[in-house]
Amino acid sequence: MTGTAAASASASASTSERLISLDAFRGFTIASMVLVNNPGDWGHIYTQLGHAKWDGWTFTDWVFPFFLFICGVSMTFALGRRAEAGADRLSLIWQLGKRAAIIFGIGFLLNFIPYFNFETVRIPGVLQRIAICTLLAAPIVVYLGWLQQALWIVVLLAIYTALMLWLPVPDVAGNIAAGALEPGRDVGAFVDRYVLGGHLWVTSKTWDPEGLLSTIPALCSQLFGVLTGHWLLINFGNMSKQTKAGWMLIAGLVCLIIGSAIDATFMPINKSLWSTSFCIFMTGWALLIFSAFYWLIDANNVVLIRKKATEILLPFTIYGMNALFIFALSGLIAKLLGFIKVSALNGTLIPLKSLIYAPFKTLPLSLENQSLLFGLLFNTLMFLVAWWMWKKKWFVKV
Repeated sequence: MTGTAAASASASASTSERLISLDAFRGFTIASMVLVNNPGDWGHIYTQLGHAKWDGWTFTDWVFPFFLFICGVSMTFALGRRAEAGADRLSLIWQLGKRAAIIFGIGFLLNFIPYFNFETVRIPGVLQRIAICTLLAAPIVVYLGWLQQALWIVVLLAIYTALMLWLPVPDVAGNIAAGALEPGRDVGAFVDRYVLGGHLWVTSKTWDPEGLLSTIPALCSQLFGVLTGHWLLINFGNMSKQTKAGWMLIAGLVCLIIGSAIDATFMPINKSLWSTSFCIFMTGWALLIFSAFYWLIDANNVVLIRKKATEILLPFTIYGMNALFIFALSGLIAKLLGFIKVSALNGTLIPLKSLIYAPFKTLPLSLENQSLLFGLLFNTLMFLVAWWMWKKKWFVKV
């Protein structure tokens, strides 16, 4: 990845008040992640199934911020409510710290496999970022109310924007400039090279899309989810769930407008930088899509519609119940398919994935559709694993 995923690492609401719509939204996100992470041929993919090359956004760029948003909603239901009920706050943070350490360890292990080289292993990653954001968000969620949490978002985004636009730093060539929002030239890239050295994204080696400084706005994406969780739990004048869904939709539209305005004026939408505009814009999309899931499954007062929607979206719900496990498993399998070598007919050694993909190349489809078909079948395999675990009532929690 893209991304993502592992918002399920945070505990969900109790069974009695479990948000089925959040599980379904999480499942939609992990299904999207598995799809975009596993094409048959990276050289032949549809534009929307790959990240934007730099500025701009695609469907793929939805995935990671969605996971962080979901993680934030879950944190409010699990931690914020327990803290308000009088639970020991340090104990709650300690529990989150242990979860974050495990998630970080899983992500690091996936980077470590298959070469097991400490000198070059990439330290950042999708799971590592989720772990750090969860750890940083924990005291904000446990000790502060929603208004203070909102203030943290404003302050953190302001600080990040100021650093990115006004702090002069040297690039790889030694040229010093402020506001150079180009690959390897921004403040975050400088921090990553200085702190992490040779342990960065292998494709660039001079910057990392999950780098240290851009974790600040990524944390804000999670805190936006925390605020959404508060909105769902609030009992304001006996407001109906349908009304809450409607206001979430409106809030999503407002975030899209604000993010687009920032993009057009002083900071472009950019996933690799997790720019301020990207953070707000993607929160808008998360609110829009989650409000649809919420209205269909949890808020709809027409029993027939609610029941039918729950049935239709059940595959996503099943996927979402073991999102962290599926993310890790799919990543491990993808790595092994590329690492394990087998003998071809001409006696040369080729990656196992090339052998499996060979029949796809004989199909009367475009190269993009051959690649897409492989990704869809890989996704189906992962869903079958999730379905089998769901049938067995095996839910992997961290």
